Amino acid sequence: MSRDPADPAVIGAVEGRIDDRDLPLDGHLHTVMSPDANVAIDTYAEAAIARGIPAIAITDHLDFEPGAPAFAHADFATRERYVRDAAARWADRGLAIAFGVEITFQARYATEIRSHLARHAYDYAIGSVHVMRDDPYTAERVAAWVDGRSFAEIVAPYFTEVLAAVRSGLFDTLGHMDFVKRYLAPHVPPTAFAAAPEVYEPILRALAETGTGLEVNTSGLRQAAGETYPAPWVVERYRELGGTRVTVGSDAHLARSFAFGLGRGYDVAAASGFREVAFRRGGTRSRGGEAVAIPNPRPVPTAASG
Repeated sequence: MSRDPADPAVIGAVEGRIDDRDLPLDGHLHTVMSPDANVAIDTYAEAAIARGIPAIAITDHLDFEPGAPAFAHADFATRERYVRDAAARWADRGLAIAFGVEITFQARYATEIRSHLARHAYDYAIGSVHVMRDDPYTAERVAAWVDGRSFAEIVAPYFTEVLAAVRSGLFDTLGHMDFVKRYLAPHVPPTAFAAAPEVYEPILRALAETGTGLEVNTSGLRQAAGETYPAPWVVERYRELGGTRVTVGSDAHLARSFAFGLGRGYDVAAASGFREVAFRRGGTRSRGGEAVAIPNPRPVPTAASG
């Protein structure tokens, strides 16, 4: 069976990041099956083996809004075949490749999303809220949207949709909870989010109540936000409220971004008391898939060490 041409430059691009190796999983990766990514799946596989990462999840985008970039970029059968074939090719080298999906959640398409997940089997499903073409956070609208509004008013449309995604019960994991920081960064600094914990509280409680996992997404470390999505204090609060499931992913769309900041992500999880990261296989929460716990190799602080 033929293989995609792996990019040899990716190995050199990630070798210098000592902290981002010997970790159990990168749970959020995009390939050429996403409209905004250009990475062949074998490039990620080569990089994973080089960095001592034994498992990866391919979570290409899927949109339900007609005309959105990932609405009709690649159908289910094509995406599944692409990942399953690669998983078979790399299994004998000790690499597990999961077939996942990152679904853009919009409440008005919840019925269509539910139907899709009921008819199609993924190993892992992330539900994320993205900034879409009609949202107030686009480059053309964000300055006017921010002007004269309180912080709570600014973030309300985004966080309302995030809360609906969690309450839908459709997903294994909530992806990059406060990704809107990326679009607000020129106008609203990340410190404003830290100063308003009340906007997170309903979402964190819903995550704990529904058993939905919280993703520590490290893409913010290479973006204007300069911190994970969400920040460490949010992960800690999730734990305090009874949250039991976290996962970690680089959300790479480029070869050089594979596993970027992954070590920091595992540190964030450990510092909040998570001795394991959770990875669900065999279907979405609504289909009763098997939850797999993976030991977190980073040390969890003891009561004595703080």
